[in-house]
Amino acid sequence: MNGEDKKELKVKIKGGIRDLIAFAKLVPKRRKRFQRASSEPITSDPINEFANKLHPKKQHLIIDEIRDETKSTKTIKAVPDLDSGTNSLAYFRPGQYLSLKVEVNGVRITRPYSISSSPTDALKGFYEITIRKVEDGFLTTNIWDKWKVGKKITCSDPEGFFYYEPLRDKNHIVAIAGGSGIAPFRSMAKEIIETNIDVKLTLIYGSADEEDIIFYEEFKELEKTYPNKIKVVIVLSCDEVNLEGCETGFITANLIKKYIDANECSFFICGPQIMYDFVENQLKEFNLPPKRIRREAYGEVKEIINLSGFPKEVADNAFKIKVHIGSLIEEIPAKASETILVALEKANLNPPSSCRSGECGFCRSLLISGKIYVNPISDWRRAADKKFNFFHPCSSYPVSDLEIKIPRTR
Repeated sequence: MNGEDKKELKVKIKGGIRDLIAFAKLVPKRRKRFQRASSEPITSDPINEFANKLHPKKQHLIIDEIRDETKSTKTIKAVPDLDSGTNSLAYFRPGQYLSLKVEVNGVRITRPYSISSSPTDALKGFYEITIRKVEDGFLTTNIWDKWKVGKKITCSDPEGFFYYEPLRDKNHIVAIAGGSGIAPFRSMAKEIIETNIDVKLTLIYGSADEEDIIFYEEFKELEKTYPNKIKVVIVLSCDEVNLEGCETGFITANLIKKYIDANECSFFICGPQIMYDFVENQLKEFNLPPKRIRREAYGEVKEIINLSGFPKEVADNAFKIKVHIGSLIEEIPAKASETILVALEKANLNPPSSCRSGECGFCRSLLISGKIYVNPISDWRRAADKKFNFFHPCSSYPVSDLEIKIPRTR
């Protein structure tokens, strides 16, 4: 350490007496400032105005464009609905999602979708979300049949914790995606290029259908233009493969080793439930600390009855739930194989929800009586909540008749 460094490290310590004197002078100084201040009322609050722009309670949007990405996937571009009071879009971190608040066949529901556009695009005045159609899906069927340019939709502010954080993550991100799980990684890739941050992205994208690879041309063009920033590995599990330069089979530990050094990377995973289960098992081979593996919120688990601990003897049962919402009391039916949130939505009680994964806590409710099964994959309750019978309806299932108290929709 040289002399200049030592000078910079010197810290003056006033001592206890001088600190007490300074504290004693604090109140008189404050009184003088009050006396000098204007008596005119404060008419603006720039701090809260800025906070409301970043975290609006609701955003009102209009669909500006609908693009077919593949035979089963659409990208919806939405802009602010000025007539409804949304003048600009909330900024976000690449990887976050919007929770859509929509009505389908008279039933009010929420669905979270990752933002596939970049934060820079939000400043330009638009969001994009990329949606894959779900067979017999309650919302996606409605989107495919009825959503057109000009339709008005309402959503939350950007939410979620699935984003790059330089204080936590390595500057080499390995993005493991399946299906529409590529959406948040498109946002990350665009952000890396548009802001020139010191991060490299290796995308390992699994697909069961060659014709259903989302953003293929776009990512390959990014890889060609920015080879030091973007690397794309396509993994196809279909029987017949004609696409050149791709891997076949599944995303295994050996395949990952072929392209990256796991010790120098942070892993981000987004895709269907079956892919999570397979990939997370493969990543165990690298003995990585938990903070180096980031996972997008699971969503509602399919085939909950197959999870260990679920009481299979009640799998086909239907129960009654006595619901308290403020002064309103309703009794509704509920299936053991469906979340309590789904039962509340089917009864059109408009329950609060956002992530549908037990993560955000927005739907937090009180269990007054009865028994529930909480999905262990999505159990984000605090210890105090478990002790005092609070639960998340989006990740909990009735296994007896229940009485619950839920908050009103905010």
